[in-house]
Amino acid sequence: MANKKANKYNASKEDKKRETQDFYFGKRNYIFMLIGLACIVIGYLLMMGPDANTRPDGTFDPNYWNEGINSIRRIRIAPFLVVAGFAIEVYAILIRKKA
Repeated sequence: MANKKANKYNASKEDKKRETQDFYFGKRNYIFMLIGLACIVIGYLLMMGPDANTRPDGTFDPNYWNEGINSIRRIRIAPFLVVAGFAIEVYAILIRKKA
């Protein structure tokens, strides 16, 4: 008999089972992905708020300037969380699955 090479058409059941169970990302990768996604979402939520010409009662007035637009939360903390979340996402993709 001729020796056949194993491929996906004549592979044994064990080879097929091993092929279907082999994922690129492990549990650790997905945990870091969820942490990064949470940081991004929290960062965008912290950036939300009224625009520069909205009064505290919610009406638009072009002669009013809302100082809340320049708060430390919207200018420093929220963008930092968004960038940190994307950095965590990159790290989550690049770490290797433990064998």
